[in-house]
Amino acid sequence: MPASVDREDRRAAILGATARIEWNSLAPHFARGELLVVDPLLDLVDVAEALTLDDSAAVSGWLQAGQLAAASDSQAADWHQRDPDCLWAVVIRPWVLVQERVQRH
Repeated sequence: MPASVDREDRRAAILGATARIEWNSLAPHFARGELLVVDPLLDLVDVAEALTLDDSAAVSGWLQAGQLAAASDSQAADWHQRDPDCLWAVVIRPWVLVQERVQRH
């Protein structure tokens, strides 16, 4: 089977596991230190795929650039207060990736 088919299947599986979510469902993952915040300028599926593939170069680059980071106390407090409706998440064990999508008007 060509590698492109494997990649398409993997991306389709990740996309199928990605969903909009409310903060109160993410809070327990934050409390356990499992929540990683993905910069809105990145593709959530790309980041999830990189973690799945253990692509340390990509992940390290995002971490160093601040585009991927553990959720901070201030971020959690902000989401708790605002309860935004534009949070998207996907589980890539042991992590839960979350991204607040930019609202375009």
